[in-house]
Amino acid sequence: MPLYDERMEHPARKRSGKPLPEKPAKPAGISTPVKELVIVTGISGAGKASALKDFEDLGYHAVDNLPLELLVEFAGLVGKSKEIERAAIVVDVREGQTLDRLPEILRRIHKILPTRVVFLDAQDAVLVRRYSETRRPHPLRKSETVERSIVEERQVLEPVRNLADTLIDTSNFNVHELRAHIQARFGHGEKSQTLFVSCLSFGFKNGVPLDADLVFDVRFLPNPHFVPEFRKKTGRDPRVAAYVRGFPQTQEFLARVSDLMLYLLPHYIEEGKSYLTVAFGCTGGQHRSVMMAEEMARRLRKAGYKVKALHRDIPK
Repeated sequence: MPLYDERMEHPARKRSGKPLPEKPAKPAGISTPVKELVIVTGISGAGKASALKDFEDLGYHAVDNLPLELLVEFAGLVGKSKEIERAAIVVDVREGQTLDRLPEILRRIHKILPTRVVFLDAQDAVLVRRYSETRRPHPLRKSETVERSIVEERQVLEPVRNLADTLIDTSNFNVHELRAHIQARFGHGEKSQTLFVSCLSFGFKNGVPLDADLVFDVRFLPNPHFVPEFRKKTGRDPRVAAYVRGFPQTQEFLARVSDLMLYLLPHYIEEGKSYLTVAFGCTGGQHRSVMMAEEMARRLRKAGYKVKALHRDIPK
């Protein structure tokens, strides 16, 4: 039981029979700072350095690659500091074998201050392309190819990925879009009155997107893949889109999902959500899901929402 609870009658009040003076109220607009530590981790090339800069711009005290042995001490310093309210730190494969200790270290840190683990990932093909463009070596440098290094890194980081509170797939993000995503999820301003919606197409054969908030399976629709003239095209092609849109079940599905989205979005905004990923999946992610993502983006944009259509699995 606490030593003092304001819901209980104070002993002095019993003795005197007079009410105690009220405590002075806190000045309007002043709130107790909320301490927080964000651990940014993930696959090399997925954007950890950019994400750390974005956290720094949001007012986080940013640290890159602090040795794990010092993490508990660092959390304690943040918890006691009058200057630092929130901190973000990168922990990745450069830690080597000490990564095995991360689960135990996290349990200790959680007792000191609120902590979130953010894991950044991207498709292998995207990672290889990024390494090719930057001409930087993979941090493992143990294998002859970047592809093999990525495979090894995924194996090393799998236990860390399982600890993550937030998974962010950066495959379709440029640095500006990643920044917007970080700001939407981790900004500590007043409740946002805007919501940014990503309508994302994907193929189930390549897995469900990591960061999808809502997933709709459109494999029940007739597949343009089996129409020879459409096979090598995508759902962005007007003829393919018209083919998929021409079925009664497509029209009914669009109407029902549109109604659902227009019902949900105001509630998400009211709860302070500022970023939403709505994913549409078909077999290969080329035709039906692409058409659906484009059409839903168009409808939500017409309703006044900020929307972007993204296509994970169509050829770049």
